[in-house]
Amino acid sequence: MSPPVRGVATLSGLVALFAVAVGEARAHVKYVTPGSDPVEVVEFLVTALTTPLNLAVLGAGALSVVVAGTAYLRVRPFPNDVRAFRRVLASYDELLPWLLRLAVGLPLVGAGFSGYFFSPIVEPTAPVFVRLFGITVGFLLLFGLGTRLAAAVGLVTYLVGLAVEPALLLAFEYVPGFVAIALVGGGRPSADHAIASMAADDRTVYSRIDPFYRRVALPFVTRIRHLEAYVPTVLRLGVGVTFIYLGIAQKLMQPGDALAVVAKYDLTAVVPVAPELWVVGAGLTEALVGVLLILGAFTRAASGVAILLFTTTLFGLPDDPVLAHISLFGLVSALLVTGGGPYSVDAALHRDDAGVTDATTSSSPTNSD
Repeated sequence: MSPPVRGVATLSGLVALFAVAVGEARAHVKYVTPGSDPVEVVEFLVTALTTPLNLAVLGAGALSVVVAGTAYLRVRPFPNDVRAFRRVLASYDELLPWLLRLAVGLPLVGAGFSGYFFSPIVEPTAPVFVRLFGITVGFLLLFGLGTRLAAAVGLVTYLVGLAVEPALLLAFEYVPGFVAIALVGGGRPSADHAIASMAADDRTVYSRIDPFYRRVALPFVTRIRHLEAYVPTVLRLGVGVTFIYLGIAQKLMQPGDALAVVAKYDLTAVVPVAPELWVVGAGLTEALVGVLLILGAFTRAASGVAILLFTTTLFGLPDDPVLAHISLFGLVSALLVTGGGPYSVDAALHRDDAGVTDATTSSSPTNSD
């Protein structure tokens, strides 16, 4: 099965999952709106998509995306600049573990001190465990101490919570974050790296008393090292799922909440279009970013659009909790470094066009766009 076909199959499964979960989950707009009147989804979509002006704007946007992508693939402008840009971004791969730890550790610490479980909309009545979990696992990741174990504990805890509370799909980006950290480890700088360096030096006293490094850590890292090449794939799939969920299930399928945000912040004064066009446009944009990431097509460009969306949200919605976006912001920033990686459309295109890709000049497994 080819990578694009795998991506489409994955996307189909996600649509089925969303259909089950959308009835119980709540959108992140609940953070910033006290509530909204229910809006019938089919009626909303029919109204939005049968207005000539709305159709014209959406059609022009879709056509622009297709034309821009096609033109780039046919013309390949500034190939040397593109190669240099990719090389620079790929050269930051040594900092990838640190970036991932910050992206997951910071919001976990914030969640712990605030008393919510991964997502601000999940607040348990007895938050003691939640506070201890978030602060402990978050700080372990930030310091890079027992990094892989902390990530594994975080992943299992999230999955157990998701089975109980479907609304945690809003924080699904933690899954690829934890998995990626478990694969790459603490990296540099980290407490794990400092301890491992001491344990590996036979001249130190610590190397003679450490029972863990040579017997457990080294063999484990050796066995999983080949899997590090798939970190971009893990990030793409997980972040792509999150974007599709936010765009479809949380905007297009729950338009009342999204319309409440448009009204509260008077977004139609910023861009003078109908409120329903705001909702549909935002939902389709997020869904498109998600699809591109899952397929690994124009990965760095899609990540750049995602960062622009987050930045606009932070400045446009002043009371939207910043912590709710740090994890996604950090993970798409990591994709700027890694590119599409294995099993991506970008990788296939670059293999077929040696004149544009710099794959032959770099040994990094995360060199795709």
